[in-house]
Amino acid sequence: MQVDIQTIINEVNESLSLLNDKIGRETAEEKLSKLNAEIETPNLWNDPNKAADLMRQRQTIQDNITSFDTYQSSLQENIELIELGKEEGENELVSEAEEAIVELHETLEKAVINALLDDEADRNDSFLEIKAGAGGTESCDWVQMLARMYERWATQRGYKVEIIDQNRDDEAGLRSITFKVKGQNAYGWLKSESGVHRLVRISPFDSASRRHTSFSSVGAYPVVDENIEIDINPADLRIDTYRASGSGGQHVNTTDSAVRITHLPTGIVVTSSEKSQHVNRSNCMLALRSRLYEIELKQRHEKLHELHQNKGDAGWGNQIRSYVLTPYQMVKDLRTNYSTSNAQGVLDGNIDGFMASVLAKNVVGRSR
Repeated sequence: MQVDIQTIINEVNESLSLLNDKIGRETAEEKLSKLNAEIETPNLWNDPNKAADLMRQRQTIQDNITSFDTYQSSLQENIELIELGKEEGENELVSEAEEAIVELHETLEKAVINALLDDEADRNDSFLEIKAGAGGTESCDWVQMLARMYERWATQRGYKVEIIDQNRDDEAGLRSITFKVKGQNAYGWLKSESGVHRLVRISPFDSASRRHTSFSSVGAYPVVDENIEIDINPADLRIDTYRASGSGGQHVNTTDSAVRITHLPTGIVVTSSEKSQHVNRSNCMLALRSRLYEIELKQRHEKLHELHQNKGDAGWGNQIRSYVLTPYQMVKDLRTNYSTSNAQGVLDGNIDGFMASVLAKNVVGRSR
């Protein structure tokens, strides 16, 4: 076989392996048999909600089995057709089989992404918070670079980005910024970005043109739906209003419109300074609910540390990704070893490969 089609076949097999791990194909039929047994019980519909849930589970498992087996059979059949066509000198048959494998590859890419983005809050909008860490002014400039990277990524995906709060540094860049990213699967993608990001470059703020290392922390939190109940005791909140500074709403420099809410039991602090005090308070409560919900999700997965604790301090030893701009160019995710030498492309928002590699590792314990 040609090298290019063999590469595609290898990628198709990798996608099938990921799907197999995700849906549990080996045990799927056993689960289906157990569900069928439950569904056949005479008193099933005494509880309509339970019955409907069991029916949905059965349909999902059946669809997964059918789709996976169809993909696998299609690959094997077309590989055999390529081999047969070459033996018989039927170039047209070879071409048709190779085209079918290319189409299967594209179909499986979409199927894998759908399989990876199926957690409870993955389809929700997301808050994205970026904060400066070790590195002083250099780190604040790094926050601004990361903000630009994520804004470009979101724009490329057709997502809408709204700035909820930002705190500018006195010299350059941003000490912190919080976005609300709106779009299908926004949180599902952005959750892979939570952690410390490390930048190595020749600092534009150093007159001696020395190499500097700086750090910024990124946190993604799902925007929870109104029908998800998050119990917040008003007595646990400290609400402060203050005069905002820097760019913001029409009267942001002349009124005490900014709002800061501290959740005393967890120490979570959320702020909003872009709109009226009423809207800022609403933004803060929505952000707080999202942060508390994220903690609940972590606890469900037996990760009992709060998200901001899991990220670690924004400094040496805690980074999840390194962006090296000098003496060579390389961006590398330290969780999956996924890397690229196209550092400028990454800073321009081309980060899907990094996100997908983390999603795959989180699902099956290995990178794609």
